[in-house]
Amino acid sequence: MKKLFVGIVCATALLMLYPMTRLIAADRPRLLVFSKTMGFRHDCIPVAKVAFIKLGQENGFDVDTTEDASAFEYKNLKKYAAVLFLNTTGNVLDDKQQAAMEKYIHKGGGFMGIHAATDTEYDWPWYNKLVGAWFTSHPAQQQATLQVVDKNNDATRHLGDKWSRWDEWYNFKDLNPDVHVLIKIDESSYEGGKNGDNHPMAWYHDFDGGRAFYTELGHTKDSYSDKTYMRHVLGGLRYVMGLKAATASTAGTFY
Repeated sequence: MKKLFVGIVCATALLMLYPMTRLIAADRPRLLVFSKTMGFRHDCIPVAKVAFIKLGQENGFDVDTTEDASAFEYKNLKKYAAVLFLNTTGNVLDDKQQAAMEKYIHKGGGFMGIHAATDTEYDWPWYNKLVGAWFTSHPAQQQATLQVVDKNNDATRHLGDKWSRWDEWYNFKDLNPDVHVLIKIDESSYEGGKNGDNHPMAWYHDFDGGRAFYTELGHTKDSYSDKTYMRHVLGGLRYVMGLKAATASTAGTFY
């Protein structure tokens, strides 16, 4: 009889705990990964989407992916801690959707841009300030040396002073002078750089009520299985999603 009583108590406790577990899971931060393209389409996009879903699973946030711009209604966007533009190109949002995105940021939302996010929405000046620059050109993919100018950030803390990497290296125009630069590229280490000594590759800033992070890195499929790169990206996501390093799992694939 005593064993039966103990069993009933344990079962009741589990039933009481289960709804709470579901509630906690439902309250995990959410990331919207948007990869619509109206220009060049990067073949890494499918691989990258899978990588971001996995990154979220292992680090305490949920990921939705879409190429449907109708997702850009404020009542939908406000469900997300951040929106990530994954190698978007061209004009991907209409005027109403742009207004929803502006409201989302103004209300404290987060934005992250990967690589071709700077090759997007050239007719939208607000977006230029948000993402931090516009793409102008790039040479052939090649090895280059990155200079880590700020290592006191989740996106760069794991890096040394220099980071040698193969990627496609963008040249920029209309760089926002108000961003905080984390990584620059050494133009003497590769061919085709056109920004000179001040050639940023990754940066972040508080902007218009929200937070924004951009990394130029991420053209290749291999990037999204590269632990060093994905840890860099995770650090950026923590910033734009308002997460502290301690709140994310330290046992994920990229840690």
